Amino acid sequence: MPTPYGELQAQLSTLTTEAYRPELAEIDQLPTLEIARTMNREDTAVPAAVAAQLPQIAAAIDATAERMARGGRLLYLGAGTAGRLGVLDASECPPTFNTDPSEVIGLIAGGPGAMVNAVEGAEDSKELAAADLDALGAGPDDVVVGISASGRTPYAVGAVEHARRLGALTVGLSCNAGSPLAAAADHGIEVVVGPELVTGSTRLKAGTAQKLVLNMISTISMIRLGKTYGNLMVDVRASNEKLRARSRRIVSLATGADDRTIEAALVATDGEVKNAILTILGEVDAATAEQLLATSGGHLRAALTEATKPA
Repeated sequence: MPTPYGELQAQLSTLTTEAYRPELAEIDQLPTLEIARTMNREDTAVPAAVAAQLPQIAAAIDATAERMARGGRLLYLGAGTAGRLGVLDASECPPTFNTDPSEVIGLIAGGPGAMVNAVEGAEDSKELAAADLDALGAGPDDVVVGISASGRTPYAVGAVEHARRLGALTVGLSCNAGSPLAAAADHGIEVVVGPELVTGSTRLKAGTAQKLVLNMISTISMIRLGKTYGNLMVDVRASNEKLRARSRRIVSLATGADDRTIEAALVATDGEVKNAILTILGEVDAATAEQLLATSGGHLRAALTEATKPA
């Protein structure tokens, strides 16, 4: 007589991320240093797996930046580790790129409480994902990224399916080839890192791979949106002493100005790093800098070109 979980067990048995490694069956008998070396060797496979998907990642990023440039949002949805990684990436965008918290949002199946405690059954519901997107008013300008190591998690797949019905751009990030998640999305990204050191523990290589890809999606999208000047975080939000010190260093690196000039520029621009750089390099006042940046859509290079254009 088949068990209630027979079908699901059969599905899991086909997934690379769930594969059993008999050669590691005695790993618990090894010295700690040898286990650490083994784990470290396993992790070296991750960058190569990400590299194999760079064309797909780049295409997804270009499409994402295009939607965000017209006012759309970047929405991450996932369950368990995948959901937590999405929430983490989203939460780091405001201090790094001075985005509004509503511009990049991470949703985890089961709600905020699932960040620290598992919410049983939440990942199994496509309807929950649809409801979460509807609560945000997701629409055609938005980008929805479903994240799932297995590529079959109903919450992530349901998010992508519902988002496509709403006209949103969709990205499916998984760690298995031929996944339902990638098939459901406009842009499928399948970073196949292979079986885990601890069977099925996808917070390991799969989690690392997802973190690397999410770093790329958010960071390169922000570069495309003019949130950096070269490799400087010119839209950094100085919300604490460390970031205030970093702001001054960024202005120094961008301009080569002395401390007194930098301080005066930051005071005049109310601490806005990008504006302060423009007042120094473009030799304009704070109001003009603000106007030039508004006209250029926040792109400092374009604003600087306009400021230094011969009369």
